[in-house]
Amino acid sequence: MVRSGSRDAAEVYSLPRRNGVNWITTTVVVLFHIGAVAALFNFSWPRFWTAVFLYWVATGLGISMGYHRLHTHRGYKCPRWLDYFFALCGSLSLEGGPIFWVAVHRLHHQNSDQPGDPHSPRDGGFYWAHMGWLITGASNHNNTRLMSKYAPDLAKQRFYTVLNTWHWVPQVVLAGILFAIGGWPLVLWGIFVRVTFGLHATWLVNSATHLWGRRRFDIRDDSRNNWWVALITFGEGWHNNHHAHPTSIRHGLAWYEIDHSWILVNILKRLGLVWDLKVAKLDHQIAEREAA
Repeated sequence: MVRSGSRDAAEVYSLPRRNGVNWITTTVVVLFHIGAVAALFNFSWPRFWTAVFLYWVATGLGISMGYHRLHTHRGYKCPRWLDYFFALCGSLSLEGGPIFWVAVHRLHHQNSDQPGDPHSPRDGGFYWAHMGWLITGASNHNNTRLMSKYAPDLAKQRFYTVLNTWHWVPQVVLAGILFAIGGWPLVLWGIFVRVTFGLHATWLVNSATHLWGRRRFDIRDDSRNNWWVALITFGEGWHNNHHAHPTSIRHGLAWYEIDHSWILVNILKRLGLVWDLKVAKLDHQIAEREAA
């Protein structure tokens, strides 16, 4: 791994390149926002609930359960078919393939709010942490060979390398299925609305939870617990908890910190589909102080 704050990290990811817009990424982001707005003129409840369901599949299963808690931090173990299924779901988020996502996120943890962090608000405020780092950075989403250096465990399996290079294919296939079922209106909701909302929800973990919320643990970065970000990201908003205990599958450590992915993983455990859960628990003194 790259040393904290090293120049190599910036060169590899080219994320702090603020002297020019990445027009490929920017064009895609703009088109998806236009499509999301167009969907509002084609509203129906079946289309809305299709978008909600697919949002859970892509962001809940794919990003929270898969890319983040499983592939990045290995907070639990599961059968290989389920591991691959979560990775496939993650590719539907339009946030790159598993190797790219894991590499960037591991770098974030290694240098959180320090030199070398890909998306710290300290480098340019809310906008930079939210999306500025993406639209002015190099498009390394498909650069599997480069990103594999920073996620070598995933790079050992051909499934991950192929999915990382062709991460956009499942999205196209899904769009084709939705078009066959309900035409362009269903595509607008199931793809454009769902992806756009999912992007902003995930980006809020990078921006909002490093700016606003409570800090239970006094650690070196600015991570905070933000309940409303947690609500729309299946528990990812309990960010201070997570940075204090990165490998813990459980992010919401108190009873009132609702963590949808933690609830789901317990259901899967009862079904025998996951095991070896790494779980952080609140110190008794902390719990008593917060309950008082």
